[in-house]
Amino acid sequence: MRNTTVRFITAAALALTTMAAQAQSVAFTFDDGPHVSDTPRMNAQQRNQALLDALAKHRVQAALFVTAGNGAHTEAGLALARAWGKAGHAIGNHTMTHPDLHKVPLEAYQRELLECDRIIRGLPGYQKWFRFTFLREGNTPEKLDGMRGFLKQQGYRNAYVSLDTSDWRLNDKLVETLTKNPAADVSAIKEAYLSHIRQRALAYRDLSRKLQGRDIAQVILLHHNLINAMWLDDVIAMFKQMGWTITTPQAAFADPIYALAPDRPVAGQSLLLSMSRVLGLGRFEGWERLVDDGDYEIAALAAKGF
Repeated sequence: MRNTTVRFITAAALALTTMAAQAQSVAFTFDDGPHVSDTPRMNAQQRNQALLDALAKHRVQAALFVTAGNGAHTEAGLALARAWGKAGHAIGNHTMTHPDLHKVPLEAYQRELLECDRIIRGLPGYQKWFRFTFLREGNTPEKLDGMRGFLKQQGYRNAYVSLDTSDWRLNDKLVETLTKNPAADVSAIKEAYLSHIRQRALAYRDLSRKLQGRDIAQVILLHHNLINAMWLDDVIAMFKQMGWTITTPQAAFADPIYALAPDRPVAGQSLLLSMSRVLGLGRFEGWERLVDDGDYEIAALAAKGF
């Protein structure tokens, strides 16, 4: 076991003994934006504005993790990202073209970060925060340690996710449905989506209590996509109805849990699942619903004819 694992467990114990329980909070972060392609019901500008309007309505400060090749490398796309910074949101780095670190050389992946950085560094709200694509930090010790050293060298922090969602899967179903019939009644997809977010939120809250003995400041992963352009207002309202406090990514990342570096990160999953592996929790009750990529909701929608 590496020394980092010992530090990991020690830090977890310290957090447990020194931090009092607090009201549950969540910070909103969005990956892969801004896309410049059109979707059913909304073009790129309309989607971007709908997301910003929902955040402004609830006075939420969020973070956009830019995948520059999706549009920010163009004047029109960069303007969409700039609008986030001007609205008071943080701008983070999500690579240039969204490659999978498990499938490309380490040096190529590092170049992706630097190329994206060159595009976003002049934007208001720019932060040296890096979100790993697919939440995969490396499938070899060389890649895992290489990226951790590289981030430190470049002055970047790992912008961990604790509350992972499969919003992208339900977004695919929404776009598919509306492409076939732009006037389709998609209320069932909305209901499934909100139920999915609620289930994940409560499950990860329970997991944080198992692992840390407290409610951590959760960082939720959503995407800059149609489903959130349509229903982010409802998502935020649901969290408020659940009694959760909305915090900023900056404040959430100050939670000691985000300074940890698990030796055995679970590829493509929440920081909390990586912690559970390191601490030997195993396949706990409800584990399968956290790693199913929305299969449960998709199956339920299929039963309704979607």
